[in-house]
Amino acid sequence: MVEIDTIERDRDIKALFAQLYDEIHKVIIGVDEVIEHILIALFSNGHVLLESVPGMGKTLLSKSIASTLECEFKRVQGTPDLKTTDIIGEVYYDKETGEQKIIKGPIFTNILLMDELNRAPPKTQSALLEAMEERMVTIGDKTYSLPQPFIVLATQNPLEQKGVFPLPEAQKDRFLFKSVIEYPTLEEEMMIAKSKLYEEKLHPVFNPAEILIIQKDIKESVIMPDSILEYIVKIVQATRNRREVRAGAGPRATIAFMMATKTRAFLNGRNEVNVTDVRKLAHPILRHRIVVSPEYAEMGTTPDYVINKILDSVESPQY
Repeated sequence: MVEIDTIERDRDIKALFAQLYDEIHKVIIGVDEVIEHILIALFSNGHVLLESVPGMGKTLLSKSIASTLECEFKRVQGTPDLKTTDIIGEVYYDKETGEQKIIKGPIFTNILLMDELNRAPPKTQSALLEAMEERMVTIGDKTYSLPQPFIVLATQNPLEQKGVFPLPEAQKDRFLFKSVIEYPTLEEEMMIAKSKLYEEKLHPVFNPAEILIIQKDIKESVIMPDSILEYIVKIVQATRNRREVRAGAGPRATIAFMMATKTRAFLNGRNEVNVTDVRKLAHPILRHRIVVSPEYAEMGTTPDYVINKILDSVESPQY
C-alpha cells in the first residue's frame, strides 16, 4: 500500500482513485455517480443519505467500499420498534462484579449503514444527530469518541411507501449529500445477474490512517478561489428567493459545497476547485435542503427542478 505523504498528486492520486473505482466495480455494476458521492463524502468527513426502493444493492455497495478501504462496517436495520440504545449502546449492571458496564452499539465503527432510516421512529432517528455532527456519543453519563474515519450511510425509502416517518429537517441537513439510486438499465441488470455466478475478491487501496491523512491534505492544500466561493454563495442564496420554495438551504449548504468541491478536485488530481466541481455536486448537496411549497409540489415541482433553474440563472465565473 502506498504511503500518502510520498504521493505526487497530479499523477498518483488520480491513479489510486481510479484503482479504487476499479476494485469497487468488480462487484458493483453502474451507480458511478453514487459511488463518487460516497467517496467524496468519506474524504470530506461527511455523510450520505441514499434514496431508493428496496433491493437496489445498497448493503453490497456499502460493504464493498468498506472492503476497499480496510474500514470496519456495521449495519442497523430501521424498524418502528428500533430503540436509541440499539444504535449507540447502553449501560448495564453486572451482578457478579457489582459494577456498571458499557455495551457499545454498532455506531462504533468506520462505516455505518443505517438501512431504511425513515422506518425508525423520530426519537431513534435523533440519536444519530450527536454522532453525525460531533463524532461522539453519550452513553449514561459518559461521552465516547467514535472511530475515525466515521461516515453514516443512511438509506431512505420514498415517502409515498407505507410505514415511514419523514426525516426531521435538522437531521437531513447533517447529510453532506442526498444521492438517488435509480433502477439499472437493461445492460446493467444483465451484468448484475451474471455477476452472481462468481465471487470477486476485493483488495484494499487505502486504509483508515491514510484516509485521515488525505482528509487533512485536502483541507490544507486545495485552493478555493474567491470567485468560486462567491458563485457557491449565490447559488445557495438563490434557493431562498424562488417562489416555488417554502424553505431554502442554510449556511451549512455553503460549508458542504466548500468541503465537497475541494475533495472532488483532489480526487481528480487538481489542487483548485472549478465551476464544474460546483455544478456536478449542486444536486446532491441541495436537494434535501430545499422544501418545495405545497402548491408547487402538487404540480410536480421537485427540488431537482428548482436546482436546474438556479444553475441556469446564476452566472458562473469565467475562466
